[in-house]
Amino acid sequence: MLDHRYATRDDLRVIAALMDAAISELQRPFLSETQIESSRAIMGLDTQLIDDGTYFVVLMNGTIAGCGGWSRRATLYGSNATPGRDAALLDPAYDPARIRAMYTHPAHARRGVGRQVLALCEQAARAEGFKEAELMGTMAGEPLYRACGYVPIERLGDDRGGATVPLLRMIKQLALA
Repeated sequence: MLDHRYATRDDLRVIAALMDAAISELQRPFLSETQIESSRAIMGLDTQLIDDGTYFVVLMNGTIAGCGGWSRRATLYGSNATPGRDAALLDPAYDPARIRAMYTHPAHARRGVGRQVLALCEQAARAEGFKEAELMGTMAGEPLYRACGYVPIERLGDDRGGATVPLLRMIKQLALA
């Protein structure tokens, strides 16, 4: 049974360990060891999401199994330490909401955790008037995002961590409920 709640700063240690496990294990079929290390430099949690109240943890039997959030700010991906962050507020009439920092612990992969995070994020963004959601997907995340209705708009590589990490910018129209 999956449950969820908003993340708090008290969750940071658990979230960091979950992210590290997800990057280490779930990216392995798609990236070299050098690219995995590079991923750690460009990915992770932007605590602005927790402070904004837009970051969720999904629990399985009381244990954090996954996490992810959405943002009304311009930054598309990256952690507190990633260069180029932009805290400017987006306009829901013109800009897509950002789906950010989605991770599932490898022990809980393919059990609906990622789908639940996406659904929570999309519902919250829609409630604030956003008509689209955009994300920067990893190769490991691409199948889930496609299955949930996201379409690719740009393939790129991020080499800010050393080795080039392939990424896929994707977008989805949010149906107004």
